[in-house]
Amino acid sequence: MTEELRARLRALPSFPGVLPVFDPSGAPPEPEPLFLAWLDEAVRDGVFAPHAATLATTDATGAPSARVLILKDLDDDGWSIATPADSRPGEAMLASGRAALTFFWPSLGRQVRVEGAVRRAPEAESAADFLARPASARATALVGRPSAALADEAAYRAARDAAAARLEAEPGLVPPEWALWRIVAELVEFWQASDDRAHVRLRYRRTGASWARERLWP
Repeated sequence: MTEELRARLRALPSFPGVLPVFDPSGAPPEPEPLFLAWLDEAVRDGVFAPHAATLATTDATGAPSARVLILKDLDDDGWSIATPADSRPGEAMLASGRAALTFFWPSLGRQVRVEGAVRRAPEAESAADFLARPASARATALVGRPSAALADEAAYRAARDAAAARLEAEPGLVPPEWALWRIVAELVEFWQASDDRAHVRLRYRRTGASWARERLWP
């Protein structure tokens, strides 16, 4: 079975036949404009959830974990994501103060990696993010207990219904655990796949107030 599975996996296509051409020599001096340009291309190409990224963290014991979240904003303060402070990724970011994001747009053969320090946004900004979520998402978040074992579906449904009713009575309610986080990038890498596997990699490294750009071997 192992040989059969290995053969099946190797036969699966990785990227489409036609891929964009990326010339790093024309890249901007900072990574954010290039990311936004690639994001716009992903949107035009019809990539589903192009703003989704894998958030990777390590907790106080060094145990790694990863999950997919949505990029909420990108500005001078950093790359913004949201998750409760008492969730596994929230606790890990509080413990280590660091995190990484990976965006992947397979139809374009592109990845973007972001690494850096994490800062929790002020309460007012976290509250604004929470209140901008759909009512159903706010009810789910209000139930809490992220990553706790669920033994009774009926109990969860009852708790969620109670949370929805509470939000209807208190539309401005924000759980204190809800947090907006900003990853202050220290490294951003752009990866463009190539049919001949000579993939193009461009890395930005923060050096004080500016960025150093460097090509990497494929």
